[in-house]
Amino acid sequence: MYAPEFDYYRAGSVSEAAGLLRKHPGAKLLAGGQSLIPLLKLRLAAPAAVIDIGRIRDLKGITVKDGTIRIGAMTTHAELAASAELAETCPVLAQAAAGIGDPAVRNRGTIGGNVAHADPASDLPTVLVALEARLMAEGPDGKRTLDAGGFFQGLMTTALKEHEILTAIEIPAHPKGQSSAYAKFAHPASRYAVIGVAAVITASGGKCSSARVAVGGMVPRPVRASSVERALTGQELSAESIAKAAAQVTENLGNEVLGDIFASEQYRRSVASVWVKRALTQAVGRAK
Repeated sequence: MYAPEFDYYRAGSVSEAAGLLRKHPGAKLLAGGQSLIPLLKLRLAAPAAVIDIGRIRDLKGITVKDGTIRIGAMTTHAELAASAELAETCPVLAQAAAGIGDPAVRNRGTIGGNVAHADPASDLPTVLVALEARLMAEGPDGKRTLDAGGFFQGLMTTALKEHEILTAIEIPAHPKGQSSAYAKFAHPASRYAVIGVAAVITASGGKCSSARVAVGGMVPRPVRASSVERALTGQELSAESIAKAAAQVTENLGNEVLGDIFASEQYRRSVASVWVKRALTQAVGRAK
């Protein structure tokens, strides 16, 4: 199916893009196009204007300074996956990016477009929640910083205001003793996460001093598995303690577990602990 007609604009800067958004109510931003273009072709979106921000240089790149990783919103998944800096300072993000779609998608899709789209089956939102990332937005009222935990508000719904543009993501680099991993049950066709789990573990003396676990794919927005985190903190990082902690995940899923023709709500609930256990086991293995 062909997309409906629309006016096309290419912005050269964030301020120009923001001005075009104000000038054209209902316009859509085009980053890598891996989310927007399918919506247009399926006629699930019909904006009067599309504003291309994919060539704004200020929105690209990965830098690490003073223990903080800053990623421009237009950085592609392929660039995340190939980054030696990320592999050293935050391997879970590189790992998750490497598992998105196929090479064509990874070379076109961007972290900013992915995050702003907020598809519940996306990988990166789950990882960013576990990493306690900060998201930078710029709009008519200036710049502001949002916490990842409050940024994702529901099915394809975020805390971005009208005319705001996501410009960058900041993540704390892993300190000594901290490790991370991402495990997902991938849909065999789309590679979207039926269930995705990101785990960040801080270990000291063979015990877990702190844990952050986020679950996505099976719920409308990524959620922290606080019951799992509490169950593991202070415990020996053994297979037994990991399995026991992972079993607590159902306490944090609420009544909004998704179901579809590929995996029912009941099935997702039944296997969630398996994927939490895998993510924790990977993270602990990297710590050792």
